[in-house]
Amino acid sequence: MAQFDTIRSAAGTRSAEIDAGLRAHMNKVYGTMSVGMLITFAAAWAIAGLAVTTDPSAAVVQMGNKYLTSFGNAIYGSGLRYVIMFAPLAFVFGLSAMINKMSAATAQLVFYAFAATMGLSISSIFLVYTGQSIIQVFLITSIAFAGLSLYGYTTKKDLSAMGTFLIMGVIGLFVAMIVNMFLQSTAMMFAISAIGVLIFAGLTAYDTQKIKTTYLQMAHSGDSEWLGKAAIMGALSLYLDFINMFMFLLHLFGNRE
Repeated sequence: MAQFDTIRSAAGTRSAEIDAGLRAHMNKVYGTMSVGMLITFAAAWAIAGLAVTTDPSAAVVQMGNKYLTSFGNAIYGSGLRYVIMFAPLAFVFGLSAMINKMSAATAQLVFYAFAATMGLSISSIFLVYTGQSIIQVFLITSIAFAGLSLYGYTTKKDLSAMGTFLIMGVIGLFVAMIVNMFLQSTAMMFAISAIGVLIFAGLTAYDTQKIKTTYLQMAHSGDSEWLGKAAIMGALSLYLDFINMFMFLLHLFGNRE
């Protein structure tokens, strides 16, 4: 009996340690993601401020009711805009491919650099949409993201089956967006945005559960460096879910300048 009690006590202690470790791991994931999001929107706001002037005499070109500086014209009106548009994608592929060769600290710095680059890439939203509209859609996205992520964390249902379907949906969405860059179809862009919201809503729940499951599978290894990298890659996944859902919702519901 004493031996059984000892085993049960040890199992309970181990379970409590895993639960505490999981909470710390998820806190790191959400914390890293939140810092990345802050960097993105701060960079976007600052870059948009440098790109626009209220003085027509100091402007290089007018875009709608906005007067662009030479810097603004370079990033929004020249071929450089395509480099800026796809630069975040290069960061994502690079970080995913090189993560095993990086330290956790280096991977975190690369993630923050990626977040700043994303800020540059989406900075034009401050020229296209009203500030109030951006804030409103951001709050809506935050509430939806929190609910979906909570569902993914707490549900007992295995969401892995829908993972392949959602990834294929992302690929199809990306191809459709490339095609629509040439077609410039408003109806097609509306459909892409609506489908995009649904896909990244599903991915938010799926990725949250995957982060949790991965930790529980690897917690026994005690490899803190690996778990640190896993937290950064988890933050990257949830960051991409949030930012894509935000951009698609902004296209659907944002008020244009």
